[in-house]
Amino acid sequence: MNYAETIEFLFGIRLFGQKLGLETMQDLLRLLGHPDRDLKFLHIAGTNGKGSVAAMCHSVLSAAGCRTGLYTSPHLVSFCERFQVNGRQIAEADIVRLVEQLRPLMDRTQPRPPTFFEVVTALALLYFREQNVEYVAWETGLGGRLDATNVVTPVVSVLTSISFDHMQYLGETLPQIAAEKCGIIKPRVPVVSAPQLPEALAVIRETCRRTGS
Repeated sequence: MNYAETIEFLFGIRLFGQKLGLETMQDLLRLLGHPDRDLKFLHIAGTNGKGSVAAMCHSVLSAAGCRTGLYTSPHLVSFCERFQVNGRQIAEADIVRLVEQLRPLMDRTQPRPPTFFEVVTALALLYFREQNVEYVAWETGLGGRLDATNVVTPVVSVLTSISFDHMQYLGETLPQIAAEKCGIIKPRVPVVSAPQLPEALAVIRETCRRTGS
């Protein structure tokens, strides 16, 4: 496949819809030899400002001399915008090559084939490992707890401003939505939060207390 055909293939997967859950993503990483284990992540969730915070972290770490990846979604112009290393976007040829590597595995994952976002997230992990990236600014796609990006254990979890979004998936109240976003908080991993509404902040504090973060 050429680049245009590869992008058409990837977006064709979207016809099968959005499916939240970590089991398929975990199985895909197993088949790939767990590229996530060779990387350090700043995992970023929230309603507003995720992309800006991810870009800022990427810029600061790059300026400090760290080899730093940036994974964000969606893109504005080019699909390649989603994957960057020290400010340079992935090459189209690398997209084609990595998708070809992933395609044979897509019928082997359990309990179901991977979604568009799961395939793209796996592609990001493969690319960043290949590029010997040290840190990755790692933006969630939707929510946090069941988002495909939540298969990693970060060095820091970051919560931007939380408000009402994707209520059909995340819940109808602010505490319910905050609880889904707080799914990126891992035991004893530091957490940084933007200023929050009191209902959201209460959920963050309780989650940190429970996880020792």
